[in-house]
Amino acid sequence: MPEPATEQGDRVASLWSGMFIAALVVGAIVWGLIAWALIRYRHRGGEAAVPHQRASNLPIEIAYTAVPILIVIVLFGFTMATDREVKELDAHPDLTVEVVGYQWGWSFRYPAQDLEMVGDPTTGDGPEMVLPIGATTRLDLVSTDVIHSFWVPRFLSKRDLIPGRTNEMDVTPNRAGTYTGRCAEYCGLDHWRMNFRVRVVPQEEFDRWVAAEQDRQS
Repeated sequence: MPEPATEQGDRVASLWSGMFIAALVVGAIVWGLIAWALIRYRHRGGEAAVPHQRASNLPIEIAYTAVPILIVIVLFGFTMATDREVKELDAHPDLTVEVVGYQWGWSFRYPAQDLEMVGDPTTGDGPEMVLPIGATTRLDLVSTDVIHSFWVPRFLSKRDLIPGRTNEMDVTPNRAGTYTGRCAEYCGLDHWRMNFRVRVVPQEEFDRWVAAEQDRQS
């Protein structure tokens, strides 16, 4: 899986890792039982061609019914707990960015800083969102036309932009770098053009970027 670049992504990665380990354990048990049955009950010369047959074995039947149900319940519980953590909104986010999706491009508005970043949808050169590392950013997701989806693979999560509704998500970047983003919901002929970048930088660099952009956009 991609290395997560946010605290929320770390939680998703931990969930996926736990499920992968659980799948390996279940797979090893199943393949072990198959191998045991093939060896234990293989045909031997001079013996009956068909092993002894039993109509039922109640304890085994109860076990192979109850154990998968228990596994599903446990995985469901961990999934719901992680989902609540990832979707939890901070009461006082450090930064707010309004993400506007439209056919076929993006704009990123920083209301407190009075900034707006817009790309060139005719070339597929999307805008760049700059975020400070370690700060919790509230993303207000708005669509002006059809359903879009804000997706940064390294964040290990995505959220839809639905016309007439504002969705929200918090991201707390914990790894500096530049990450590719795109629309993950087919939204029309030029859906492929809806690319963007997220650049995560130290707080001091973010402050310098804000000051430079305010001078440029004033």
